[in-house]
Amino acid sequence: MPEQHSAPVGFRFTEEMKGFISPGQHTCQQGYDEGKAQGLALMFHLTIAMEDLDAFIRDPAHQAKAIGYLDGSYIGGQRPVLAGEFNLFANSGDADRKTMLYRLHFENAAGEPLTLSGRKDIRNNFGFDAWSDTTTLYVNIYAGHVDAQAEGAATLLASGILHIAVRDFLHQLTTFRADAPTLSGKVDAIQRFGRLFMGKLWETHGLPRRHGREPRIRTIPLHSLEGVKDAEVSTHYASTGDGLGISLLRFQRAPCKDVVLLVPGLTASSDMFIMPEHRNLTQVLLDEGFTDVWTLDGRISKRQPYNHTRHRFTVDDVALYDNPAALDVLRRAVGPEARIHIISHCLGALSVAMSLFGKAIQGVRSVIVNGVALTPKVGTFAKAKLAVGPFLAESVLGVDYLNPEWNQQAGISPGKLLAKGVSFMHRECDVPECHMTSFMWGYGYPVLFRHENLHEVTHRRTGDLFGGSGVHYYRHIRKMVGANNTAVKFDPKDVRYRHLPDNYLQDAADITTPMLLVAGQENALFLDSNVLCHERLEQVAPGRHQLAVIPGYGHSDVIIGKNAAQDVFPRFVEFLKQNAR
Repeated sequence: MPEQHSAPVGFRFTEEMKGFISPGQHTCQQGYDEGKAQGLALMFHLTIAMEDLDAFIRDPAHQAKAIGYLDGSYIGGQRPVLAGEFNLFANSGDADRKTMLYRLHFENAAGEPLTLSGRKDIRNNFGFDAWSDTTTLYVNIYAGHVDAQAEGAATLLASGILHIAVRDFLHQLTTFRADAPTLSGKVDAIQRFGRLFMGKLWETHGLPRRHGREPRIRTIPLHSLEGVKDAEVSTHYASTGDGLGISLLRFQRAPCKDVVLLVPGLTASSDMFIMPEHRNLTQVLLDEGFTDVWTLDGRISKRQPYNHTRHRFTVDDVALYDNPAALDVLRRAVGPEARIHIISHCLGALSVAMSLFGKAIQGVRSVIVNGVALTPKVGTFAKAKLAVGPFLAESVLGVDYLNPEWNQQAGISPGKLLAKGVSFMHRECDVPECHMTSFMWGYGYPVLFRHENLHEVTHRRTGDLFGGSGVHYYRHIRKMVGANNTAVKFDPKDVRYRHLPDNYLQDAADITTPMLLVAGQENALFLDSNVLCHERLEQVAPGRHQLAVIPGYGHSDVIIGKNAAQDVFPRFVEFLKQNAR
């Protein structure tokens, strides 16, 4: 029986972690690598203190105080922690992942307020990786004293990774202290903390658990327009140069000299910009004075039938045919004096950048590209899928396209069996459509977004927001990845594309339209593609284009996240207003 105490029992231990950071906007791994090369070491020495161990154990967030100091040349030497918080095994958005969170407010040597925000991800991956999980801390440093809720809109100054060495970890185990008045009380407190710690580790790293899936009930009608208020909605049609019909939605509140076109990614659609479950991008733009907003549903859109075939379309087709046709319709409607801005996502962003730098479109005032632009970059496992996936899908499984909703199909089919197998391997949630999108794109658990950034309604309707896709686009992406992560033409010998460049970066110095390259720092699909693109563009046109790395965000959640309106969209609006004159 635990010893009963009349007064709260305090508990504390020390922790020391060391690593490297680098200033600028990039991923934590890139910050670590660059910081190590530059010798920008960072460490902290903390005492994690709980005034009441029982309250700490009962608290679902398991929050304690963090007291101590940081040390590193970037912050001006040893700096005391002015206010610190630590969360042990806080719940994440994934069923198979817990997080340890660190938030340290301090000042640099110049007296400027700074915040270190750190996260350890404890995930049930294949193999026992609890050691690396519990000893690896991904850190960002922000300007100002930033609370967790304001982190998305904060100014990111530096990123990196800290580790705890084996000898430091062994020393940490000797620092556990309890303030109980008796020896038995001290021992009891240490045992209770140990049971909490090891129990949470087992909860995450123990035997796999299946979570009962809730029946799929569509709470938001398919292709609903209810997410946009106080705007006149109209549909406009365009014909592409290769004979396809595509469409645009127009949301107009009032005539406007600065018109915005929103372009979705492959298998997404206008729906990602007009979601009713939270404040969406279209609504934000209308409210910010951009009162004429258009959305494009081209051949890659879920609202069109073209993805559900064994097609041979490439991104060249989208760049050469869809985007110019859409802009022609838009320009005729808004007149020659209007300034046109584009916000684009994923393969839509890649195609827009290719249209712009391939000189297939003109007269665009500014462009925002999320996730990828002209330098597609994916991880090792994703490369393997790009290499063999199209052949296996078309020639072995015999399917015309990959479909996130195969799990919902009646009867038995190769696609449904594949979807069942994919869901068996994905334990992070109970939404089969989410599992399939992670299988279709990149590598991760999940890939397209971070669960904690989604409204639960959004997560449940993943299959409504992301549809099926033929696999030929994968072949084009594979060629780009193999061409030193560069957007290149799929078939330079095909005369249909003779007006497009073989390498879309070859005339980058001539393109004066400014771009904002947006990169979720946790992007599991295209990784740091846009960081790389910004680096290359800076070499040929310094200062022309901008980079925005969004901490805590992945790929699609930059657009469809429940808090994107406060964390991300203000950066979009700022860039648009800079170019709305």
